[in-house]
Amino acid sequence: MTDDAKADDARTPTAIDTIAEEWVDTELDLFPEYRVYVGRPGREGEYADYSPAGAERAIVEVRKALARIQAATPVDDIDVVTKMDLSRELQLSIDKHDAGFDQRDLNVIASPAQGLREIFDLVPTASEEDWTHIATRLHNLPAAMDGYIETLRTGIAAGNVPAIRQVKEIIVQAGKQVADTGFFFQLAAEAKAGDAELPESLRSDLAAGAQESANAYAALADFLKNELAQHAPERDAVGREIYALASRDFLGATVDLDETYEWGIEELARMTEEQESIAREIKPGASVEEAIEFLNSDESRKLHGTDALQRWMQETSDRAVEELSREHFDIPAEVRKLECMIAPTQEGGIYYTPPTDDFSRAGRMWWSVPEGVTEFDTWRELTTVYHEGVPGHHLQLGQAVYNKAQLNTWRRNAGTSGHAEGWALYAERLMEQLGYLDDPADRLGMLDGQRMRAARVVLDIGVHLEKTLPDGSGPWTGDYAFGFLAKNVNMNDGFVRFEVNRYLGWPGQAPSYKIGQRIWEQLRDESARREGSAFDIKAFHKKALDVGGVGLDTLKAALLK
Repeated sequence: MTDDAKADDARTPTAIDTIAEEWVDTELDLFPEYRVYVGRPGREGEYADYSPAGAERAIVEVRKALARIQAATPVDDIDVVTKMDLSRELQLSIDKHDAGFDQRDLNVIASPAQGLREIFDLVPTASEEDWTHIATRLHNLPAAMDGYIETLRTGIAAGNVPAIRQVKEIIVQAGKQVADTGFFFQLAAEAKAGDAELPESLRSDLAAGAQESANAYAALADFLKNELAQHAPERDAVGREIYALASRDFLGATVDLDETYEWGIEELARMTEEQESIAREIKPGASVEEAIEFLNSDESRKLHGTDALQRWMQETSDRAVEELSREHFDIPAEVRKLECMIAPTQEGGIYYTPPTDDFSRAGRMWWSVPEGVTEFDTWRELTTVYHEGVPGHHLQLGQAVYNKAQLNTWRRNAGTSGHAEGWALYAERLMEQLGYLDDPADRLGMLDGQRMRAARVVLDIGVHLEKTLPDGSGPWTGDYAFGFLAKNVNMNDGFVRFEVNRYLGWPGQAPSYKIGQRIWEQLRDESARREGSAFDIKAFHKKALDVGGVGLDTLKAALLK
């Protein structure tokens, strides 16, 4: 579609669009580092106020925005969806604030303890001015950290403290940033504007900022060790009240947690049976473990080193985009570019960051390769590229960014884990249906991930609600979870440890993948039932993705109205 054609299709903004746009502006004012994510210039190098006072200022603005959107009258279907989902998100923010989520916001993967550093992965680095902004951010990080520590300290006073397991893990993570080999010192030491060296004064400023940021992480480690740890409970479970709110947050939907737990047990059994069947295709009579051992010995399926991994990721992604755009999806030119990256950290995990609003920064798939890991199996990872790229996250989120003519800024950048991750798991199965996983080894790799996601539903709900174990032998505990996951994934002990610690500290997030997939499949099947012979799967996908990122209850209302 040309720029002129897009302009012709542009929708006249409504009063509800204005409220949504102004809410985005308010968020960018409250959280200026979000500007990096959406590519909005201004206030470079600044952080949000992570203190209790900052949280109070933010919630005042949330309440104002909620009152405005609830009083507004929709003029079309797009407005209906915007009002429904923005109201949902704002009310949830109030509910989480009232429940003290900020006071206990410490976990191994997605809390300010990581976020204050991770923003540096996305900031521009091409010019001397860019590095000046980075130096500013390095100098500003300590104040943001001080505010964060102050908020955690209020949690101590309120008796609202994360579990000791998370505290101990973050002490280790923070220690890595303090070391001479830590991220900040390496960032300053390797700083260049393209191929050009930076002025010595700027290099000195970066070095000073790196030391200040490292000192901030030292202060965090000291606070965690000498204050928070003394009050942190041994119990990993957060309980039903907090869990229900977290589940609503990650899904954008309210589900029956007890029914979902039982469904998770059944889904895990189905995934296990399917995986065992494919293992016998790979090697007659083999167990899953034996089939994996057989595949792991196949040198033709291996990659050596992160450079080879990055090249393979990029080639696989480029091929999928080119082939799927011919027949199965209408992929705009702007969305066809996906950059596959090795992350600068070594924490484990694979993640996606969407393009900026003007596509000046492309969508990116990041692989944070753990220290010491140098060998990768393509049969395990093929479906990961489809999950993070096309038709997974990149198609979904890139399409939302592309739809500027119809969707306001908030709609293009909103969404939930259940919507995004559920679509990505749905996309994995779709690629199987399209013939991209005809090799039994690649299907085994896909099922390895699907089985893990089913196990996470059982584990996460089980631990945090202290449900009865599937075998009826007693209640779930955090310690039991490690062995349970190890039995359902074919990964090393380090991976299992990281994953379970993530689930224990980030309740409701891990199940959102598989629960989201379930809801996406239910919506497709119900649409097919209603439309009968007129049902067109390609048209369903376009209609669904054109809604943009919303909660799953909102998506259901939009597709099945």
